[in-house]
Amino acid sequence: MQHTSDTRIARIIVDQQLSLHDAERVIRHNAMISQHPQAVTRCASAHERLRRAVAEDRHIYGLTTGFGPLANRLVDRKAGTTLQQNLVHHLATGVGPWFDWASGRAIVLARMMSILQGVSGASDAAINALVKLLNSDLSPCVPCKGTVGASGDLTPLAHMVRCFQGRGAFQTQGGDVLAGADGLGRVYLQPLTLENRDGLALGNGTSAMTGLAVLNGTAAERAIQWAVRLTAAFAETQNGRIEAWHDTFAEIRPHPGQIAVTAQLKDAIGSSARVDRSILCDRRLTNQLPMIEQLPGQDAYTLRCAPQVIGAVQDTLNWHNQVVSTELCSATDNPVFPADERAPLALHGGNFMGQHVGLASDALSNGLCVLAGLAERQIARITDETLNRSLPAFLHEGTPGLNSGLMGAQVTATALLAEMRTIGAASVQSLSTNGANQDVVSLVTIAARLTQAKLTAVYEIQAIMALCVAQAIDLETSRDPSRPFSSQAIALRDYTRSVSQRLTEDRPLGAEITKLSRLMASSFPPEFEYQKPTPHE
Repeated sequence: MQHTSDTRIARIIVDQQLSLHDAERVIRHNAMISQHPQAVTRCASAHERLRRAVAEDRHIYGLTTGFGPLANRLVDRKAGTTLQQNLVHHLATGVGPWFDWASGRAIVLARMMSILQGVSGASDAAINALVKLLNSDLSPCVPCKGTVGASGDLTPLAHMVRCFQGRGAFQTQGGDVLAGADGLGRVYLQPLTLENRDGLALGNGTSAMTGLAVLNGTAAERAIQWAVRLTAAFAETQNGRIEAWHDTFAEIRPHPGQIAVTAQLKDAIGSSARVDRSILCDRRLTNQLPMIEQLPGQDAYTLRCAPQVIGAVQDTLNWHNQVVSTELCSATDNPVFPADERAPLALHGGNFMGQHVGLASDALSNGLCVLAGLAERQIARITDETLNRSLPAFLHEGTPGLNSGLMGAQVTATALLAEMRTIGAASVQSLSTNGANQDVVSLVTIAARLTQAKLTAVYEIQAIMALCVAQAIDLETSRDPSRPFSSQAIALRDYTRSVSQRLTEDRPLGAEITKLSRLMASSFPPEFEYQKPTPHE
């Protein structure tokens, strides 16, 4: 993968590798793409090997046979185009709402990356269709339900293929829907004719689950950074004791996530006058034992254990992204046509089984529940007048009792977390299907969809936490302006106030929470310094 300079927009030249961050840039139309010459040559060679296999009347699944349990039925090669079209027809059985605009584009990108590995045998026309769509503002309209993620994502990919044939529909980022022929005309594409193996090359593989997992991984990175910044600002509102964030703890328990989060938390608070920097053991006991309430004590775990909690989620995300990065840059269909002359002309196997991405998605799903649980408990503490270090109940202003402040918002955070916890692991729920041909299935696209839903809830809870922190900063600043908050806490407050003004009297907050959560989901925290990708990128 290479970058070229462009006065309008960055262009990414794609070969066999693509980082998750660059993948998101392509998906969200921040970057144009073109194929590296080596990718063009590699794919052309694979297509030629496929044509040779057809010409030699080789026994190859999906070219000279039926599909699934019907693979023992031979099909005349002269009926190859009909065979490919019937594959798409019989698999286009998806139901439910469409994947959103970004997810639809992520599916297209993942399918393209699999084909660019150079063993799928797709035609130039099929590959160019994928590239042209990604270089537009369109996304295929693909139903989100109906795939078991075993022989790849057959059902959603069949619907994607129908879009390229002008038989489906396309959507814009703004929500407009175009009929298939109109969408193809907009990107100067002719309806795709499925010859040789194009139906199977486009319709087989782990592309829906992988595309969703790419977006989940990059979105979770932002959620972790919001957790760090919200926790640091929370510490400032609570006169938090940051002895617990001493570097030594990360040095003697060197999990990479804990090390990184410890440093990020300390960077976020900077030189703030709003935290307690003393070391407990530096105090010497006198003969007169002080009253227990005068002892400095230790903070609750929502502050004290923040490096360990957020750090564990960071490590889980790192593993998730490593798995997904490998999957994105892999060939995942069946059969394949290897370039190695020592290998057979075609090989039949099971790279379409999505279990790797499934286990990673479910692990990230659990991590998101932990992240949301931390924020929900922080919200509970900062709004509780018996725990929040002399702030008013539910951070209200005005007449107490007459105004309830963020009471309702705190209950909403609890409800969101409770709903997240009802969503279990999907990738362990295998069911036999397809005439017992697919007797073990991964259900990974379901896992990735559920993880996506949890991400939405995480950001909604974090948005409520941002409202709480901003309100607490305003209250504390009014009460004692002589002790300034850190620049990053003020930037966080100002960011929140761009959507939701100070709560001086009760008002409905639902729309503001939704708007703020979407804004947070699309960006890193203010004054965030971009960290270069981890080694797997």
